Amino acid sequence: MFSHIMVGSNDIEASRTFYDATLAALGGSAGKLDPSGRLFYMSNGGRFIVTKPIDGAPACHANGGTIGFAAESPEAADAWHAAGLASGGTACENPPGVREGSFGNLYLAYLRDPAGNKLCAMYRMPA
Repeated sequence: MFSHIMVGSNDIEASRTFYDATLAALGGSAGKLDPSGRLFYMSNGGRFIVTKPIDGAPACHANGGTIGFAAESPEAADAWHAAGLASGGTACENPPGVREGSFGNLYLAYLRDPAGNKLCAMYRMPA
């Protein structure tokens, strides 16, 4: 459904440290900088991109927005969360754990990246 997701950052190197660590915990590769200074992460045909805003204004996070990353297990979501905390992220929402919902039980772990973007690692629990 998605071709790419792009978030803004005022400090690409702080974002690189954070996303290299968190995405590695989910089995991803280190990001690659393009000639314009944008940081790219690629997986299964999709792209996650971190960039300084093109208009030159400071980057800011979306109020009410969340970017979700798929985790292969609760342990992977926990590793993602721990890597994020150790790499400049901050905890938000409730601690990692199972949430019951109308779409089944989900294991969720939430963080904010160094630029304040809200992120979630999600594992759908077996029925």
